[in-house]
Amino acid sequence: MASLSLKKPIKGLPTEIDLPQDANVEYVKKQLAKAARISDFNRIGIFDPVSKKTLKDKNSLIREQVEVIKHGEFLVKDLGPQIAWRTVYMVEYLGPLLFHPLFLGLRHYVYPPLYQLLQGRVPEPNAGGALSATQKLAFGMIVAHFVKREVETVLVHKFSANTMPAAYIFRNSFFYWVFAGLLGGLELYAPFSPAAKADNPLINYAGLALYLFGELANADVHYYLATLRKPGETARKIPRGHGFGLVTCPNYMFEILAWVGIILVTRSPALAFFISIGTYFMWTWAWGKEKAYRKQFGDKYKKKRFVILPGLL
Repeated sequence: MASLSLKKPIKGLPTEIDLPQDANVEYVKKQLAKAARISDFNRIGIFDPVSKKTLKDKNSLIREQVEVIKHGEFLVKDLGPQIAWRTVYMVEYLGPLLFHPLFLGLRHYVYPPLYQLLQGRVPEPNAGGALSATQKLAFGMIVAHFVKREVETVLVHKFSANTMPAAYIFRNSFFYWVFAGLLGGLELYAPFSPAAKADNPLINYAGLALYLFGELANADVHYYLATLRKPGETARKIPRGHGFGLVTCPNYMFEILAWVGIILVTRSPALAFFISIGTYFMWTWAWGKEKAYRKQFGDKYKKKRFVILPGLL
């Protein structure tokens, strides 16, 4: 039996709940939602009574939550309307897939008046506004990257939590839609952009090679993580191989390498800014993962000094 401490009053919620030995986070949420007559059990948030951190992994067993067992209680809160994590990811990645073809298709209408505003501060446009080979390559690389993301979201990724607060979709999508989509696309296909003026094919070849390696290695890690726990297994495992001997989150490492390849090809300040900010967020997420591994597995886990880039971050 566990007692409940409410972070926010929920009408009809009991003060105590009897739990079987194999009860996991999702089971508790369903029982509480049923008692409170809440139609979507994902609205129920369960929190550690000491750290106040949410118990995100729906498959985590309650008996393995040290502070919950020690204190005999957990915190409960109504998180409000929810939206599926898979939906959030698909909407995030949709932005660049809309903006890049849009600017490519409207370049003869968008860039002539834009050049009039920037004349004297940017290079002369290419004759006729034709796309350079570098711009064509860059378009293919960026579209392929986000199509891969969408496919992985539908077919590969498994989520420890079913949903997130619905309002967060605007915050999460803003980064991709504005920086990778709007600003990146607007700059990249201009007839006076660095990609339009690029004249060194060796840089393109190097960037493409790094991009292909990063994308394939990233896909390999994502598939490995998705199949790490077999059907029916609930216990978390220590990932090995596939770059995990170098850093905590090699999927982020390979993601960054792929974007370095894109930057080499595009020569894009806007996209360089996008992945710089993205690298910071990946670094914070990876450190959270590293701390979780250390806490859960103790001496069984080989601590990592660098979480996303060997020798750097």
